[in-house]
Amino acid sequence: MHTKTLQIPTLDGHADAFAAFPDSGEQYPGVLMYPDGFGIRPVLREMAEELAGHGYYVLVPNFFYRHGPAPVIELPEHIGEDARSALFAKLMPLIEAHTAERALRDADSYLEFLTTRPEVSAGPVAVTGYCIGGLLAVRTAVAHPGRVAALAAFHAPVGADGLDNLSELAAEVHFGHAETDLTPEDLRRLDQALAAAGVEYTSEIYPGTVHGFTMSDTDDFDPSALRRHWDRLLPLLSRALGNGGGSR
Repeated sequence: MHTKTLQIPTLDGHADAFAAFPDSGEQYPGVLMYPDGFGIRPVLREMAEELAGHGYYVLVPNFFYRHGPAPVIELPEHIGEDARSALFAKLMPLIEAHTAERALRDADSYLEFLTTRPEVSAGPVAVTGYCIGGLLAVRTAVAHPGRVAALAAFHAPVGADGLDNLSELAAEVHFGHAETDLTPEDLRRLDQALAAAGVEYTSEIYPGTVHGFTMSDTDDFDPSALRRHWDRLLPLLSRALGNGGGSR
C-alpha cells in the first residue's frame, strides 16, 4: 500500500490531504472520502488504506484547512464521552464557518485534483463521507452529477440542507443511518426524495447504532455496524466504478 500527504490547491489556499492507493503502478478508480468532524487522524488513515486495498485511489481532504493543517484541534487517542463537550466547543465554530458555498468551491478543487492524479483511471469517481463529511459528500455528488457515479454517506445529517436538492443526483446512493440520527418520518421523507430523483439507492437504519458508529476511536463505535458499512460500500463502488473491488 502506498500513502502520501498532499496539498490540494483551492481558491482559498491549499488543503492538506491524505491519499492511499495500491503500489502496483497501475491506475485505479478515484474515491473522495470526507472525514467526520474530528478530521484526518489514524482511524481515517486506516479506513482509507482499507478501501484502497480493494483497488481504489482514496483521497481524504482536510476540509477545515482554512484553520490550519490536520488535526486542526488537539485530539485524544480515544474520543470518549468525557472529552466530547470540550472538543465540540472548539469544533462548532469551524463547522459553522464551513458554509455550503465554501464546501462547493472546495469540492470543485478536490475533484479536479483527484481526477488528474496519474494513479487515477479515467472515468467517474465516487464520494463517501462520515457525519458532516457525509453531508459534504451529498453536496459534492449533487453539484457534479456528471462526474460522481456513487455516493455513500454514513451517520450523516442528510436533512440539514432540505431534500429538494437531491433531485439533481445522478449517482447510485447508499445512506447508512444511525438509529438515533433520524425518525421514521425523516427516513420516509428522505426515501421519497431519493425515489423522486430516479436514482438507484439504499437507505437504511443500522440497528442498535448511535451517531459515529463507524469510528473505532470513539465510544460510539459499533464493530458489527462497521462491517455492515463495508458490506454496503464495497459492492456499491464495484458496481458504479466498474472495478473488481466487490465485498470482503
